[in-house]
Amino acid sequence: MLSQLIQSYKNAYYGLSKNSWYLSLVMLINRSGTMVVPFMSVYMIKQLHFTVIQSGWVMAFFGIGAFGGAFLGGKLTDKIGFYDVQVGALLLGGIQFIILGYQHTFISICILTFVLSVCNESFRPANSAAIAHYADNATRTRSYSLNRLAVNLGWAVGGGLGGVLASINYHLLFWVDGCTNISAAVLLLSLMPRSQIRKSVKNVTKAVKSAAAHTDGMFLMFIILNTLFSCCFYEFFITQPVFYVIKWHLDSSFIGFLMALNGILIVVIEMVLVHKLDGKRHPLTYISIGVLLSGITFVLLNILPHNAAIAVLIVVMITFGEIIAMPFMNSFWVSRTNNSNRGSYAAIYGMSWSAAQIIAPAVGARIITSGGFDSLWWVFAGICLFVSTGYYVMKKLIKKSEPIALTPVDNIL
Repeated sequence: MLSQLIQSYKNAYYGLSKNSWYLSLVMLINRSGTMVVPFMSVYMIKQLHFTVIQSGWVMAFFGIGAFGGAFLGGKLTDKIGFYDVQVGALLLGGIQFIILGYQHTFISICILTFVLSVCNESFRPANSAAIAHYADNATRTRSYSLNRLAVNLGWAVGGGLGGVLASINYHLLFWVDGCTNISAAVLLLSLMPRSQIRKSVKNVTKAVKSAAAHTDGMFLMFIILNTLFSCCFYEFFITQPVFYVIKWHLDSSFIGFLMALNGILIVVIEMVLVHKLDGKRHPLTYISIGVLLSGITFVLLNILPHNAAIAVLIVVMITFGEIIAMPFMNSFWVSRTNNSNRGSYAAIYGMSWSAAQIIAPAVGARIITSGGFDSLWWVFAGICLFVSTGYYVMKKLIKKSEPIALTPVDNIL
């Protein structure tokens, strides 16, 4: 049994390209320094004595900047290539984090937070395009899962270390976040020297070049559904901790354990499970199942007893829904791209998540004010059911329609 388990892990990681590992290592270093954003509101209120409203406005500027950064990053990726965009975003973002730590006025922090967010978020479309570039059809979904593993490990490290540093000096958060960004850029330059990079779009046919993300109706339908699901998903991390404190009376340390459990399960399970599932069904099938599973967890929040064991069960179900759906979301949109338009597709996909990050807190707060937490969970359960059905319908429509012309992903770098 143990030997079979070990072999399953070996198979899950086997065949991934060297550059896919490098990109995930860069992501791990970058995300290990993610500590300013989680503690930003606390820092502004406790250290700078901002009001709650002012703090909310700053975080709103962060969300708006992230939305614009995803768009800009995608455009630049298609124009100058994913390599330069990644390096530039990491270097500039690192410098801006350090500068932000020395700002003390509401206006200056709003402006720099917006600029920083634009710069930081521009990294993601470029990184997504790079992952697709260095993977083939057989390894693409697992390559994205490896990247997600790096993100979750980084968040766990950054969150834990950030809590310690915040108790010592909040300014350390800005320095560490900035230095890890810069270190990630240096690592990328070292592991993947620019001299080895060349943009490979010369063989893309004229017909394929004309295919644009905003004219791909099936992709836009996918984005609408993804935005709705993203709003639901963010409620688990924005509103659910508050719900556990107010309604279930769980203490903060246990809630912290629940948040960590999500990341641990992803690290331990996702690569093996994705390896088992990949290629056996259409990606939209798995996405539909994962979203439906997420919707069921909203229902359980209303109908099951309020205790710690149920809270653990909820996290496990949320995590499995995430694991089943999200890697295949990436593989779906990438399958509709080529080297000349992948950045634009990645940008719109990233923008849908950024938009949800802005929408979810506002909508959630309005529903709670009107009908309480029970109404919130029923509404989002209904949205997940709608989205899951929508993905299933998409799969049926795609089978009847002509797919977008694709070119093979170049693996020459």
